Amino acid sequence: MKKLIPIGADHAGFGLKKVIIEHLESKGYEMKDFGCYSEDSIDYPDFGHPVAEMVEANKDMLGVLICGSGNGINMTANKHQGVRSALCWKKELAQLAREHNNANIIALPARFISEAEALEMIDVFFSTPFEGGRHERRVNKIACAIG
Repeated sequence: MKKLIPIGADHAGFGLKKVIIEHLESKGYEMKDFGCYSEDSIDYPDFGHPVAEMVEANKDMLGVLICGSGNGINMTANKHQGVRSALCWKKELAQLAREHNNANIIALPARFISEAEALEMIDVFFSTPFEGGRHERRVNKIACAIG
């Protein structure tokens, strides 16, 4: 069974989203594209929330979000208790987000990175395991208590 990856983007990230989908499908992943589906102006939360909800509902799932700066869609995803979305703009950040923070969504700033940089970060993010150990204690303190 292919590993399922949810992905979403706003209009600024639409082109990069298509490139990432093609790249991950070529590596054997199955993609769940939550949109958007054109460069027409839209609101990033409409596409960030569905990806975050899917990741939150599936403990071992990783997702991808893209918007112009990466900030808005990253903030949207991080409103979900079970999500640890990391805004990345270089491969070292993608690696540390997985190793130290057990990030389960990578957020990319489409207007500030090249396609090659994005694909390099995607590859690092999806191939880097969480180290656990001292980092697990810290990650377990991220979520807010509900109640």
